[in-house]
Amino acid sequence: MAAAHEHLADSADEAPIPFRQAVEALRAARLRPEIEIDPTPAPKRLAPFAYALEAAVVERGAGPDGEDRDLADGRLVVLHNPAGDETWHGTFRVVTLARAELEPEMGADPLLPEVSWSWLTGALDARGVHYGAPSGTVTRAGSYYFGGLAAREPATQIEIRASWTPAEGPGGVPDLAAHLSAWCDLLCQVAGLPPAPLDMTTRGGIVPLPQRRGAQPR
Repeated sequence: MAAAHEHLADSADEAPIPFRQAVEALRAARLRPEIEIDPTPAPKRLAPFAYALEAAVVERGAGPDGEDRDLADGRLVVLHNPAGDETWHGTFRVVTLARAELEPEMGADPLLPEVSWSWLTGALDARGVHYGAPSGTVTRAGSYYFGGLAAREPATQIEIRASWTPAEGPGGVPDLAAHLSAWCDLLCQVAGLPPAPLDMTTRGGIVPLPQRRGAQPR
């Protein structure tokens, strides 16, 4: 398993101690080797303090010329308002995006939005994290190819946008490592990977997405 990332943004050094400790906890997350993750610029107007990561689920050497291929990607943002936010019901908020390309028959399933949302809540529950006030959207869109791209099969893209309030532990610090791990589990889920074994401290389970015939290069 790879560490989440190697360094924190410089702006985090001037943030309140609970935020700094929460962001530092992201380094403790041990992620699947298929996950590539890096810090990315965080939004500046959503909260007094924010930190962001972007991630991709990468299939090594799966391209036609042996190149790596992205199966899913997304973004995770941690927001912090020391004064609290009445819509969050807390001082922290996790905001995420996960997206991937599915086979058309999967995208045509009328239950896909409900099932996709259950993948998110199932990933959080399986990691045993505590959270509140979840909200989000599931969007699917079909793509059809013509001209020079006519050889490609039609595809369906799924996009899951969600946010939730992580429960705060001692010192008002949430266990963001567990939340990051759960979100990466969701990314692997929409990418079509089989679920990885969870350690004995976790509970629950996630229904795996059927294996796709092969994702298209992005």
